Amino acid sequence: MLLLLTMPSPRQSLARSLLCCALALAATAAPAASPDTKPYDDRLFRLSEILGAVHYLRELCGADEGQLWRQRMGELLQAEGSSALRRARLTRSFNKGYRSYSRTYNTCSPSAQTAINRFLTEGAQIADGLVKSVP
Repeated sequence: MLLLLTMPSPRQSLARSLLCCALALAATAAPAASPDTKPYDDRLFRLSEILGAVHYLRELCGADEGQLWRQRMGELLQAEGSSALRRARLTRSFNKGYRSYSRTYNTCSPSAQTAINRFLTEGAQIADGLVKSVP
C-alpha cells in the first residue's frame, strides 16, 4: 500500500481507484444469477484490457515501473477472480490489451504517449464509476 502513496499523480489516481474499486466490489457485490457473471463485468473487463495496454505502452515508452501494472491486474484478479473461468476471462482481457498495442506500436511515439494518457484517464473514470455504483 505504501507504493501507491508514493507514486506520481497520474498513476496514483488510477492505482488508488483500482485498489478501491477491487476492494469495494469484492466486499459488497450483490450475488448475480451466475457466480461468474456480475452486473459490472463489461466495465471490469474493459478496465483489465486497459491495464494490459498501459503495461505494454508504459514499458515501451521507458517508464521505469517494472511490473506495476501487471501487479495491479493481479490485485484485481485476487479481488474479482472468484472462479477459474472468471480469472481466465479477466486475464484474457488484460492480454488482449497488451497484445493489441504490441502489434500497433514498436517504438514510443507521440501517438503512444497520447494513448497512454487516454488509457490512464479512461481507467480512472471506469474505476471511480465502479466504486460509486457499488451500494
